[in-house]
Amino acid sequence: MAKRKEIYKYEAPWTVYSMNWSVRQDKRFRLAIGSFVEEYNNKVQIVTLDEEISEFKALSTIDHPYPTTKLMWIPDSKGTFPDLLATSGDYLRVWKVVSNSETRLECLLNNNKNSDFCAPLTSFDWNEVDPNLLGTSSIDTTCTIWGLETGQVIGRVAGHVRTQLIAHDKEVYDIAFSRAGGGRDMFASVGADSSVRMFDLRHLEHSTIIYEDNQHHPLLRLAWNKQDPNYLATFAMDACDVIILDVRVPCTPVARLNNHRACVNGVAWAPHSSCHICTAADDRQALIWDIQQMPRAIEDPILAYSADGEINQIQWASSQPDWIAICYNSCLEILRV
Repeated sequence: MAKRKEIYKYEAPWTVYSMNWSVRQDKRFRLAIGSFVEEYNNKVQIVTLDEEISEFKALSTIDHPYPTTKLMWIPDSKGTFPDLLATSGDYLRVWKVVSNSETRLECLLNNNKNSDFCAPLTSFDWNEVDPNLLGTSSIDTTCTIWGLETGQVIGRVAGHVRTQLIAHDKEVYDIAFSRAGGGRDMFASVGADSSVRMFDLRHLEHSTIIYEDNQHHPLLRLAWNKQDPNYLATFAMDACDVIILDVRVPCTPVARLNNHRACVNGVAWAPHSSCHICTAADDRQALIWDIQQMPRAIEDPILAYSADGEINQIQWASSQPDWIAICYNSCLEILRV
């Protein structure tokens, strides 16, 4: 048997922006990638690594209106639900992989029933504990929690609005469910009002501001630590550093990771360790950090990888924790760590 490579590369026919690993155990090296073309017609492609020949191949390509702001496979490692993929853009769409070569649209979730205008969705998250729950964030200051009906029996997937709330004073840029308190009801969001806010679906009358950027820069992304729900990471627009927050000590970052030399675009926590996190930026670097010594300052990353272009997306594979995927230009690369 040939020794496995440390890096595999796939070149798409367009600039790659969004990307996500499938978590199903029986689809080990399957990812979905979304195009960034400044036109209405965009694409989503499902690709897989053929381990026999050590090369990626495209399984199916879906037409998608506008670039996908995010795409995500259903968090269902055992394959008990249908094989679903969700995308956000103008609306939230849920797709079903029928076969390797066929993927079809199952449902389009639109919250603006009485208007032709739709406020674009900036991001969404799929609840890991209850895959019938998804949350979307929008430029219209709201977050919407959707309920999915994914019964194998009915054969079709449908969705309805569980709740919609005004989450921020300005555009909301990201939303993520927390594993705290059972992992079903708590979520956080970030937005252009430069705050991180936490919500509980059981008590939506109030939210908790756990951090505000003192320079009033918009916060673009947030990511929860996969093993310790007390910690989350966020970063501001055009910032070169990533901020680690401890929800038990609101308002004060517990660490700042600031070795990037250009603005940060992505952050991913290790799925299997509470003290490792990966960051990626326009300086073409993907950096892995060990944050074990917090609150002591974390000076340097423990691993660095240089790509051939500005990295705009990074994802750590939850079902194969020794693999990280990055995107730059028209390339998808997976790296063994």
